[in-house]
This record gives sequence, C-alpha cells and structure tokens, in this order.
Amino acid sequence: MSAAPDPRPLIGEPLALDLLNTRWNREGVTQDLLDDVDGLTVWLAANGLDGRFTADAATLRHTLEARDALKKAVDGSLAEGADAVDAVLAHGRIRATLTAGGPGEVPEFSDPSWGPAWLAARGYLELLSAAPDRIRACAGHACVLHFYDTSRNGTRRWCSMAACGNRAKASRHYARSKES
Repeated sequence: MSAAPDPRPLIGEPLALDLLNTRWNREGVTQDLLDDVDGLTVWLAANGLDGRFTADAATLRHTLEARDALKKAVDGSLAEGADAVDAVLAHGRIRATLTAGGPGEVPEFSDPSWGPAWLAARGYLELLSAAPDRIRACAGHACVLHFYDTSRNGTRRWCSMAACGNRAKASRHYARSKES
C-alpha cells in the first residue's frame, strides 16, 4: 500500500525540521499531518523511513513526543528543550561498526517504535553541530514552518519565496502605494 500524497506546503527539509513542518497553517487554520496513523504513514514515506519503521499508534505517540521536544528547542531555547530532546535520545544510540567499505555507524533503538523520533532528534543535533544559525523559522507573520538555510550568504527569511516571501512583498507594496 502506498502512502497518500504529502499535503504540506514545505517538504524536503532535514528530518528534524521536516518533523516540525508536519504542522502548518492554511488560510488561518492549523493543519496537522500527524493527527492520525495515516498521516504518519505519509511522513515516513516522504522521508524514506516507511520501509524501516511501522506506522502504528506507538510510533505516532513517540514521533509526536519528539516533535514537541524539537519545538521547545527550536522555538524556545536550547536550555528549554534540552531535557525533552535528551528524553527522546535516551531511546537509542549509535553503534560503531566496521564494514567492507570501512568504518560505519548504525542506529539502534530500545524499541523500534522510537526509531523515527530518535532519528529526528539525532538529526537536530547534527544541524546544531554544522550551523546552528542556519536553523530558521519562516519570517511570515502567520507561518509556523521551519527551514535550514542553505543559501550562499545565509540570509534566507521565508519558507518559500513563492508563498510567504511574495505575500510580504505584496504587503509592503500595498502599504507604500496606500501612503502615496
């Protein structure tokens, strides 16, 4: 069975931010992809995790716990979110391995239903290690989406120039034309 199409306006972000982006606003109404197991199926498929993990109630519960923890860390502060993110990370570990291709790492989980949640929390640590200042919330006033700024000069402000960026430009243009 294949997953339904992903209805979210912003996809393809690193796993931690993609998990945060399972909640978005559409015409002033908050949407939540993870309001049921079917939505979890869509999210797992969108991130290539559907073959590794089962979309069930336990996985959904743990994934929502990770989303809440990441939201505290990203939208609040690292100090506020650290304990919650650490609580998710406590359910897995990285095991070092030696393969025919050389050294490797394999994630292991205390319970497989923690896998997607743990991978998202671990991914957040990797983003923090690489460039914490590039983890951003969209500057759109009603937007709740997040992105990892990969622009050359690191000045991206919008989840999407076509959506939030265009609305901001149109709003500024309207304000200027109204003044004159």
